[in-house]
Amino acid sequence: MRKPSKLIEVARLAGVAHITASRAIRGEGYVSEDTRARVMEAAAQLNYTPDIVARRMRTKGSRLIGIFVHNIGSLFIHEITKAISEKADALGYDILVFNAERFEGADRVGTRDMLAKFCAGLILPMPSMDDSYLSELEQRQQACVFLNFDARPVKLPVVALENRKGALLAMQHLLSLGHRRIAFIAGTKYTGQSAEREAAYVEALVAAGLEVDPKLIVHGSFVQTGGFAATEQLLDLSHPPTAIFAANDEMAMGAIDAIRGRGFRVPHDLSVIGFDDLPTARHVHPPLTTIKQPIAEMSARAMTELIALIEGKSRHTQGTRILFAPELIVRQSTGPVKIKGEGESASSSTAV
Repeated sequence: MRKPSKLIEVARLAGVAHITASRAIRGEGYVSEDTRARVMEAAAQLNYTPDIVARRMRTKGSRLIGIFVHNIGSLFIHEITKAISEKADALGYDILVFNAERFEGADRVGTRDMLAKFCAGLILPMPSMDDSYLSELEQRQQACVFLNFDARPVKLPVVALENRKGALLAMQHLLSLGHRRIAFIAGTKYTGQSAEREAAYVEALVAAGLEVDPKLIVHGSFVQTGGFAATEQLLDLSHPPTAIFAANDEMAMGAIDAIRGRGFRVPHDLSVIGFDDLPTARHVHPPLTTIKQPIAEMSARAMTELIALIEGKSRHTQGTRILFAPELIVRQSTGPVKIKGEGESASSSTAV
């Protein structure tokens, strides 16, 4: 069966502008009878059928906001979605959450486009730079806001944290405690956030006159199990670190599990610092020192920015970045570096 053609193809075949074709098919606005006949003939030839449901929703004004996410299982995504939902409710909007590994996938295009039509606007938390759907949104200039995206400049508003500043705060904290052999557990490349935090990690070491050891940079994919495996790798080094900076809280929690599993104590043997300040960060043992992202405030700003776009009241230009400041939250998972000879090192297999 032939796939129905888009309106732009109807307009091209009829030799008219896109808006003229739209008016002719909708029966609204002035269009000459000759032009209307050519448009309708082209529509029939291309088997074009207008999306009546989506058109009615646009006409009446949809009160639905789409949240398109790549990993709904993430604790951080959960917090973002909850915060957006609360702000949307306060503004009289409902939310629709669509989860997919890739929005460009052939098996997702139909669902993606249908949902996007029903929504007044979209919020994409931590979208993947490899997904070509991002470029489509830019080209269409759809009412859309990206949240926590540092991979590349985009022609749509972005609400984000100052990631380098946050990572520098983490490193300065560990350095102030006397740590000089500090490991970094990276996340994934897709949102650009991990790369920004790693760049600051390297910058802080260089500024302190320390060598950057590639063996101390490992990957944990932003998940707790990845943080656990990465820390196991670090503990197996002949010269293990005295502190670990994980690019998010979930990996930091995995790091703590791995350290305790080896019979060591946090922070007596190794200090651990995370990034995000998830609600669970204060309830792990020991409570996690971390870099706080103001999730509620950032999510609320993304929502209000989207509403301004929908209502045509946005004062921001294409590619605007709205940045939020991070905050160091010191808890019990970080402490002074252990003096050499005090107890056993983290390379020992004997519990302290």
